[in-house]
Amino acid sequence: MTVHFIGAGPGAPDLITLRGRDLIAASPVCLYAGSLVPEALLAHCPPGARIVNTAPLSLDQIIDEIAQAHAAGHDVARLHSGDLSVWSAMGEQLRRLRALGIPYDVTPGVPSFAAAAAALGAELTLPGIAQSVVLTRTSGRASAMPEGETLENFARTGAVLAIHLSVHMLDEVRTKIAPYYGADCPVAVVWRASWPDQRVVRATLATLETAVGAEMERTALILVGRSIGAEDFDESRLYAGDYDRRYRPVGTTPRFPETA
Repeated sequence: MTVHFIGAGPGAPDLITLRGRDLIAASPVCLYAGSLVPEALLAHCPPGARIVNTAPLSLDQIIDEIAQAHAAGHDVARLHSGDLSVWSAMGEQLRRLRALGIPYDVTPGVPSFAAAAAALGAELTLPGIAQSVVLTRTSGRASAMPEGETLENFARTGAVLAIHLSVHMLDEVRTKIAPYYGADCPVAVVWRASWPDQRVVRATLATLETAVGAEMERTALILVGRSIGAEDFDESRLYAGDYDRRYRPVGTTPRFPETA
């Protein structure tokens, strides 16, 4: 018996890995975060599977469901939205399972920031403009931010900021980062990335508040950075004709000569 923690992706039911889909199909029990995971994914569950929406459950109740499945020898597909490595509340579940001696594994999923960038048709790391993306959030009731992890500290780097779970604090976000990026810095807010009702708003830090509607809450992601919508940037050396690389040796003395 194994508990399979599966990243269910940002919303579109086909944005799940083949491994994740197959684990769902092979698990007699499925626990899913119904507030964010699309119900269409449940179509992969085998006939007769026990399907439990964990949105109204406490951590203790979730672990009880898993413990019951473990006692019965049934694999569990545990679905969380996006990718499990950030803001998934997986860590506390894994700690409980380790204490109980219940085996588990983890299958990654498509993260929301990647789906948002795809909705923009954007590469966030452009040569000469930005080479780092910071995934962060503002403090909330569920989890406070550590002292050093402030928007101001991250903004000082000039990196692209992918600000999660913070659209309800839009004015505060803008006020904190505008001194470092400038009022004309491009911003995009992507609401429900990859869902059928996805909405994208492009603005600048100066126009952000007026551009975003009141309906864009909870599942909206804020992307801030000079690479968003940029056209004036250097081309990568990776595909330059004179760039000597392992798979395309160039010149009379290439660094990685072809081998017979």
